Amino acid sequence: MRIAIYCIGSLKESYWKEACAEYGKRIQPYAKLTIEEFPDLPTKEGASATEEEETKEKEGQRVLAKIKPGDYVISLDLNQKEYDSVAFSRHLEDAFVRGGSSLVFLIGGSLGLSKSLKARANESFSFGPMTFPHQLARVMLLEQLYRAFRIQNGQPYHK
Repeated sequence: MRIAIYCIGSLKESYWKEACAEYGKRIQPYAKLTIEEFPDLPTKEGASATEEEETKEKEGQRVLAKIKPGDYVISLDLNQKEYDSVAFSRHLEDAFVRGGSSLVFLIGGSLGLSKSLKARANESFSFGPMTFPHQLARVMLLEQLYRAFRIQNGQPYHK
C-alpha cells in the first residue's frame, strides 16, 4: 500500500515537523508514505475573491502536474463527509481497493484547494466544520491514518 500526501504550504515550526515525522514513522510498517509540499503562494492583504481564486489555481496546477491519471485522490475539504475513526478505517480499506493500493491525499494551503483540485478528487472528506491550519490538518491526517491501520489490524489504539 502506498499513500502520498500533497500539501500546499510547508511546515516551518519544529513541533509540526516532529509530530509528522513521528506519525510517518509509525505508519511505515503498514504503508509506504510520501509527503510532498508545494509552495503556498503569497496573497496580498485584502485580495479580492477573484485574486484568491487565481492564486489557488496557480497552486493547484503545480499539484495537478504530480497527480497521475490512475491515482485515487482524496481531498480534505470543509463541509464534506465526516467519519469517526472506526468508519474512517473501514473507508480507507475500501479506498485502497478502489485506488489499486495507492492513495493521494490533498491538503490545501491558507486559501484552501482550487476548483481544479476539488474537481480532480475522487472523493472528499472533512475533519469537521471547524477550520484548521494546514499544518495541523497534516498532523491530524497522519494520526488518523496511523489509527486506521491499527484498527484494521486489530491492534490496540487509544480511544
